[in-house]
Parts: sequence; structure tokens; C-alpha cells
Amino acid sequence: MENLKRYNRLTEYLKDKFGERTLKICVDGGFTCPNRDGKCGTGGCIFCGEQGSGEHLKHIDIPDQVTSFLNSYRGERANKFICYFQNYTNTYDTIENLKQKYDSALIDNRIVALAIATRPDCITDEIAKLIASYKSKYYVWVELGLQTSNDNTAKVINRGYTSEIYTKAVEILNKYGIDVVTHIMCGLPGETFEDVKETLKFITNHNIQGIKIHATYIIKGTKLEEMYNNNEYTPISFDEYMEELVYIITHIPKEIIVHRINSDAPKDLLVAPEWNLHKKLVMNGLDKILKERNLYQGIYENIE
Repeated sequence: MENLKRYNRLTEYLKDKFGERTLKICVDGGFTCPNRDGKCGTGGCIFCGEQGSGEHLKHIDIPDQVTSFLNSYRGERANKFICYFQNYTNTYDTIENLKQKYDSALIDNRIVALAIATRPDCITDEIAKLIASYKSKYYVWVELGLQTSNDNTAKVINRGYTSEIYTKAVEILNKYGIDVVTHIMCGLPGETFEDVKETLKFITNHNIQGIKIHATYIIKGTKLEEMYNNNEYTPISFDEYMEELVYIITHIPKEIIVHRINSDAPKDLLVAPEWNLHKKLVMNGLDKILKERNLYQGIYENIE
């Protein structure tokens, strides 16, 4: 079995779906987060920097962001694109403002998909209905930042909602036929391999279509950096992450699409672990282990 077939990578899935290479345009919609503005908390999650998950993005006019991307060298690398609302909570606004922002990004006929990253506590029937309205023209998915199913860890990382809220959000998105991509993290403060296994068991009991797997990393100016400097937190090692990653891949259903196996830490802000900067190290490391052990996605799906 070839490496590319050992797990369902997003790149291959999109190529099969659209017939050719399809690239993401990362969009900063100028959103905030209920965990920052006081609605359910302040300061955000302890690993999240001041710029949110899209540390590299700069909030300018949305159509300008899209046009700038398409007119750059990156726009020449493909003929089809995905508008990906990445930074902060991209369903945290009025329905009118959400529609205006989404519409303002979908300005080129080469855009074939709309992806929206958000929090489970910012999904309602009304929001899901709006997102579903784009399905007639675009492939649509919503990304939910669960990170862990352990509600005690959720308090430590200042997540701001319980895992029960995630279940409700998935049910709503399922009702409107919107694909769900779940983010989980390895190496969270106080968590062990067993916690990751429990999180995986939890999410696979839901009807989800994709997964993003991240190793926890520390960036400057965060609560997690304070914990690290005070010797209250030790980041996950490369070898530990690889073992947890292999477990996740081999235990998720074969049909789930793996959107990512390593997050891109901003080089100028990363404190630790240093190996996180080497994306190919993780990708090649996973391929090597799967090949050497003759493993593939879902081989242990029904085994505890």
C-alpha cells in the first residue's frame, strides 16, 4: 500500500472531488471570540495568541484579501480555491453581518468551497441554516475547535464551554447536511495518552466528516508561555506526538478526511517545541511509521 493511500489526506480528497488541485485562501473576517470579549470569558484559550489561530493574517478588507491572494504567485498554483474563514470565531456575529462577510469573500468563479472555523457554542439553527444556503453552489464545511473531550482540561485551557455543547453543535450541523471537521490537540496541560484516546472515542461517536490533529505548541505572550516559564507545563515531545498521531489515524473510521496532522506555528512567535516548525518532519515521520508497521487509517477502528 502506498503512503498516499494509508490515510485520507485532504489534498487527495479535494483533487478527487474537484478533478484538480484545490488550494485554500485563508481569510481574516475581523471576528472576535466569546472567550475574549467577556461573553463566556476573557483572555481566550491559554495557547491562543492575540491574533488568534491565524497569527500570520492581517485583517484588511475581505474582498481585498481574496483578490490579493488570487493575484499573487499563489493564485497561479491552482485553478480552484476554497475560502477559509480561519481567524477567531467565524460564526460569532449577527446573521446579517455573517452573510455580508461570507458573500464578500465569494467573489471569483474559481472559488468552489467555503470553510468556516468556529466554536461549538457559536452554532445555532439560524447560523447553520445560513451556512447551508451556500451548499447549492459551494462545497461547505464547518470546523469545530473541540481540542479535548475532558471538561476538566477544558477549564484549565480556558475553553469556555462543555463537551455537551460540542454534541449539540454537531447535531445541528448534521441536521442541515453540513460537513463537520473536528480539531483535537495532543499534549494539552495535564493530559496523557489516555486522555487523547478518550477524546478520540468521544468524537468518533459523532457524525463527523473530517479531523484536524494538532500538537500543542507555545507562542509568545500566552498564558501557556507563563506556565512553561514557571515549569508548570512541558510540551509534548516529537516521539510522543508521533505515537499519539499513529493511534489516532489507525482508530478513526476509514471515511473520515484527515485535514491536518500538524499545525503551523508562526516562526517569530514560537517558544517551544522547536520540532513543530518542521512540518515535513511530522508528515514524513508518520508515513515512515505507517509503512514500517504496515498500518493504515481505520485498521483498529473497532478495537479499544
